[in-house]
Amino acid sequence: MTFTVATDVTERLDRFLADQLDLSRTQAARLVAAGRVTVDGTAARASRLLTRGASVVVDFPRDEPPRTLLPHPIALSIVHEDEHLAVIDKPAGLVVHPAPGHWHDTLVNALVARGTTLSGGAAGRPGIVHRLDRDTSGLMIVAKSDLAHRRLGAMLAARKVRRAYAALSWGHLEADRTIEAPIGRHQHDRKRMTIREDGRLARTDAYVIARLGTVDLLRLELHSGRTHQIRVHLESIGHPVVGDAVYGGGGFRRISGAGRREAQRLEQLAPRQALHAAMLAFRHPISGEPIRVSAAWPEDLWPLLQAALGADTPLGKRPEDREGALVALGFRDRDG
Repeated sequence: MTFTVATDVTERLDRFLADQLDLSRTQAARLVAAGRVTVDGTAARASRLLTRGASVVVDFPRDEPPRTLLPHPIALSIVHEDEHLAVIDKPAGLVVHPAPGHWHDTLVNALVARGTTLSGGAAGRPGIVHRLDRDTSGLMIVAKSDLAHRRLGAMLAARKVRRAYAALSWGHLEADRTIEAPIGRHQHDRKRMTIREDGRLARTDAYVIARLGTVDLLRLELHSGRTHQIRVHLESIGHPVVGDAVYGGGGFRRISGAGRREAQRLEQLAPRQALHAAMLAFRHPISGEPIRVSAAWPEDLWPLLQAALGADTPLGKRPEDREGALVALGFRDRDG
């Protein structure tokens, strides 16, 4: 596998490879120790820091035959599609690409079953330009041609793909704010990310759309794409995502006084983290035409939002209100 570094500087090579290639730190270190990783044509040490433009080649051992991508029929919501790309409204609970524990029931397998042509991409991840957490719903771009994949990757690195998420967070932000804090793997739990000085730079813009009792409805825009970025950043400022089992910081117990009972009821209505990729805007990688797509507030989180809105709010009384809830609450007014 060959790729080029698109950031100014990275953390040490073994951590960088583990993060980028979904490997354990041990697996990444073994590849480096075996001389299977070169930087600009020279074998590199695990402690090496990479800089923008560096060419990294990873030579994976061929001890095991490549896994076959088996078709797995799963209903998908396609928001936009042409010969070069597709935009999918991913449901919560669906893993994006094959990985341990989910080799054949992922979004990639569903696309194979659908007969969708996919770009080459990384092994086991054809077409995948960017990812969403398993329990985060919403919009994802999938590349159908290699040229589109390369250009979309470059656009993401250059921050030319605008991504906005809707989330319910505990408590109330005093005002809109920008969260800038470096993110890296947790030192003791590889499944978690955390704020750390030697992490990768990350920026999230948070806008308050509505104050709803014990929670805020936020619009969050990414200026980087670190693993679990929004969830980690919101936890770091004391306003974690409602229903987040990993970065929830105590959940409803964060709320004191008269609001705690309401907060407990909301948490009981949250089947997963209340985070949804609601808007994507970018120029088509081939034609240059502007594309802007949006996804309604997800059905599985609708009872939670209804309860947060409260009985006195007209919005949310009818099932069809869900489709226009974000618009009615002013989410798109921040589009600029």
